Amino acid sequence: MKTYKHPALKQLAEQQVRFTPPPRRLEQLRRTERLLAEIVADKQYPYQYVCFRITDYRPDAYPDLVISSEELTHDLGLLIAQLADSLPAIPIEDVHEPVLTLEQMSEKLHVSTRTLNRWRKQGLIGLPILCNGRRHVGFVESMVSPYLDSHKEQVAQSSRFSQMSETEKDEILRRARRLARIASSNLMEVSRRVARKLGRSAEAVRYTIKDFDRHHPQQALFPGATGPLDPDAKQLIFNSVRRGITLDALARRFQRNRSSIYRVLNEVRASRLLEQPLDYIYHPSFDDISLEGEIMADMPDAEAYEAARSKMHAPKDALPELMSLYEMPLLSREQEAHLFRKMNFLKHKAAKLRQMLEPCRARTENLEEIEQLQEEAQAIKSILVSCNMRLVVSIAKRHSGQTNNFFELLSDGNVSLLRAVEKFDYSRGNKFSTYASWAIMKNFARSIPEEIHRRERYVTGHEELFEAAEDKRTVEQEVLASAEQATHKVNRLLEYLDPREREIIRLRAGLDSGAEGMTLEKIGAQMGITKERVRQLNVRAMKKLRTLAEEEKVDLV
Repeated sequence: MKTYKHPALKQLAEQQVRFTPPPRRLEQLRRTERLLAEIVADKQYPYQYVCFRITDYRPDAYPDLVISSEELTHDLGLLIAQLADSLPAIPIEDVHEPVLTLEQMSEKLHVSTRTLNRWRKQGLIGLPILCNGRRHVGFVESMVSPYLDSHKEQVAQSSRFSQMSETEKDEILRRARRLARIASSNLMEVSRRVARKLGRSAEAVRYTIKDFDRHHPQQALFPGATGPLDPDAKQLIFNSVRRGITLDALARRFQRNRSSIYRVLNEVRASRLLEQPLDYIYHPSFDDISLEGEIMADMPDAEAYEAARSKMHAPKDALPELMSLYEMPLLSREQEAHLFRKMNFLKHKAAKLRQMLEPCRARTENLEEIEQLQEEAQAIKSILVSCNMRLVVSIAKRHSGQTNNFFELLSDGNVSLLRAVEKFDYSRGNKFSTYASWAIMKNFARSIPEEIHRRERYVTGHEELFEAAEDKRTVEQEVLASAEQATHKVNRLLEYLDPREREIIRLRAGLDSGAEGMTLEKIGAQMGITKERVRQLNVRAMKKLRTLAEEEKVDLV
C-alpha cells in the first residue's frame, strides 16, 4: 500500500478523517480534488497554502515546509481516497444523479477495476454507496468528470490497452472451460495460465471469467468464486491462518485471490475487535489535540521510580506466593493521575477509531492502530494493578480470620481491584488507594457472609432437621446468643475503620473491658491527642459505622 511522502499531509488526513463531520469532510474532498487539478508541474507549494485550500484554515504548523508538485500530486491522491473511504455510505436513492458501480464504470471506460482503483489514488473520486443493504463504491458524473477531463490521454491509453474483442473473450472462456475440468484447478491458477498463453494480464482474464459467471450462473465455470462467502467460511479462513495455513493455499481452496483472503481476515478481525467491551472514563481534555503530547508523555519522575524499583525487595516473613507483589514501588499522586489519564486517553482514541470501523471495509493499518492503542492501555492498567496489589493483601489479612481462607479472599479482592482501576475517575483529585480500599471492603462485606453461610451449610447439611426440631434453649441462652451475635456484627463493622478510629469506638463504648466507656478527655490523654480531636474522630467513625450498618442491615441502637 502506498504511503504519504510528507508526514504533515498524513497528519492532516488523520485529523480530517477522525474529527471532521461527514458533510464537512465531503466538502473538503471536493476542495482537494479541485486543488489536485490545478497543480502545475515543476512548481513548489507551501504546506500552509495547501492546508488552507483544503480546510479553509491556515495553521501555524510547518511554516517552512514546501512541497514539490510531484510529491503533492501523490499525497493529495491518497488524501482523496482516504477521505472518500471514511465517509458513511449514502443510500443510492438519496443521490440526486445517476450512480455507476465500480463494475459499471469499468465497462463504460473499457478499463479494469484494478485500473479504476489505481486512479482513485490519483484523484478519481468514488463515493461509498449503500445499495440493497450492501456497501459499494459509486461514481457520479459531477465528481468523475473533472478527473476524466484532466487525464484524457491517460484514460484513452488505458482504454485502448484494456479493450478486449468478443473473439478474445470467447478464446479466454474456451481455454478456461477446458482447464476448469481439472480437479485441482482454481480461478487464479486458470487465469494465470490463460494469460500467459494469450499475452493478457491475469487480472483481465480473471475479470472476464468472473463477468461471464456472473451473467450466466447456469453455465458458470467457477460458480463458487463469484458468490459471497458465508460467515462460517470466513471464520474458517481466519482460524486456518492462525494455524499457519498459507494465504495461497486458502486462495486456491476458496477460489479467491490473495486480496479477497486479506479482506476476509480483516473483516473477521474487525468484528472480533468490535465485540470486545471498551469502557473508559472520558475527560474533555481528550479532544484537545494540543494536549496530546502532554498526556502521552512519560510518567513524572520516571527515572527515580525505576531506580526505586531496582531496590525493591520482599520482607523476610513474606509468603512465597506473595513475593512478586513487592517488585513495584507505590506511585505518587502525580504519577498515579498521569497513568490513569494516559490509560483512559488511549482507550478514548481506540473507541473513536472503532466507531468508524466497518468490518467489511476494515484496513490492516486501522486494525493494527486500534490493537496497539488497546495493548498500550492494558500495559498501563497492569502497572496500576501491580502497584496496588499490596493494598489487597493488607485488607484481606484484616478479614481472613472470618473465613479462614486467605488466598480465596485475596483472589476476590484482586477482582475488585481490577474493577476499581476501570471505574476510577482520576479527574476528581482523589487518591486511588482510597477508592480501591472502599471498593474492596464493600465487596468483602458482601462476599464474606455468603462464604460463611455456604461453609456452614456444607458442614451440617441438615438445616431442615434443625428447623423442625424442638427448641429447648432457655430464655437466658437466647439472650446470650443474641448478644454474642450482635457483638460479632459490631466487631465485623469495626474492621472497616482506621486503627485509631476503631480504638476510640472501643474505648468510648467499653467493648473490650465490658465496663462503662471512657470519657473523651480520658481517651485523649491515653492516646496523646486533645479532647476535641477525639470527639471529631468519634463523630467521623460513627458516620462510617451507620453507613455500613445500613448496608448490612445491622441495628446499632
